[in-house]
Amino acid sequence: MRILFVSPFDFSCPGGVNEHILHLDAEYRKLGHQTRILAPRSPGEAESDDGHIVKLGVAVPIPANGSTARITLSPFVSGKVKDLLRRERFDIVHLHEPLAPMLPQLALLHSRSVNVGTFHAARAHNWGYLSARPLLSLLFAKLHGRIAVSPAALESIARYFPGYYELIPNGIDVQRFRPDVPPIAQFGRPTLLFVGRFNESRKGLRYLIEALALVRREFPDVLLLVVGPGDPARYARQLERHELVDHVRFTGPVADEVLPAYYTACDVFCAPATGGESFGIVLLEAMASGKPVVATDIRGFRFVLRHGIEGLLVERKNPEVLALALVHLLADPALRERLGKAGRQRAEQFSWAAIAQRTLAYYERLLRGVRETTTEPPIDWWTSLRLALKAWSGR
Repeated sequence: MRILFVSPFDFSCPGGVNEHILHLDAEYRKLGHQTRILAPRSPGEAESDDGHIVKLGVAVPIPANGSTARITLSPFVSGKVKDLLRRERFDIVHLHEPLAPMLPQLALLHSRSVNVGTFHAARAHNWGYLSARPLLSLLFAKLHGRIAVSPAALESIARYFPGYYELIPNGIDVQRFRPDVPPIAQFGRPTLLFVGRFNESRKGLRYLIEALALVRREFPDVLLLVVGPGDPARYARQLERHELVDHVRFTGPVADEVLPAYYTACDVFCAPATGGESFGIVLLEAMASGKPVVATDIRGFRFVLRHGIEGLLVERKNPEVLALALVHLLADPALRERLGKAGRQRAEQFSWAAIAQRTLAYYERLLRGVRETTTEPPIDWWTSLRLALKAWSGR
């Protein structure tokens, strides 16, 4: 099978969508499928095609969902996208965030293949979808198949574009994240771990720091490791006010090959996000590492973590309740071990090999359906536009 993955995001920058694509790509190549990836290029990079990854359109930072997305807004690569699709004649064009500017939109516009869209984001409101819905409905109508990575993502997209969505979650590299990975260090004190872009308010680090001040009353030498990009100076006053300067260590971003060793170094992993999380990938990384998890009770996390089985779910933006859960686990090694073992078993259900097989089976269903029902040329654009506008108006 010939498959093209399309990402709207700068492929030189790490992120959940690009990681998802890379893992599916690797699994399919192992199975003998021919894959390509289309994504924007970083500023300063030249357009390139190494036979595997095609980089078109310079990425620029755009605020999105409490974060920053690096996407291309250039429509001038349209001809090159069209040429790639005509030349390669893919069986499947798999677009991630298919309605996002600009590469997924252009690929969907020009594609004559079976088109599959995966929706990752979970937002309470998407003003872009709302304002551009008549035009986006035209592109949406070209999707033969639609995937949501979580119930939160499904609810978010179906609010604007109703229809059937296959629920196929993100995966986890269960060989990379394992309980037997040697820890980065033996700290000799109760250790909590946070992983994420901690400058983003929705990640909730400030609530975890408030909770840490309360945890310290029961565990005076408690340590919090903060792994990920951000500016620690943003939290300097809060740490000084609570006398926590010696209890929090900011590591900055760490190499992919080193990250698993931070998970195995902690006693409890904590994800205090306030919302905007479609899927708890960091929860799965901790669970695959055999660690108990304390996370906020938001829909994206609830899909992954079952309260009392692999960890504890707590009210968001509530440092007192968060602290109680952390103290409860730190005080009970047997409970931590039980939750950690259950977490590993749960994470194995999300292995990338399993997720790739589920996605591949969905491709095959769609291909069979198209072959059985398509006996005439593709719908012309005027008809497609009329159908999209009819669907949008509800008539």
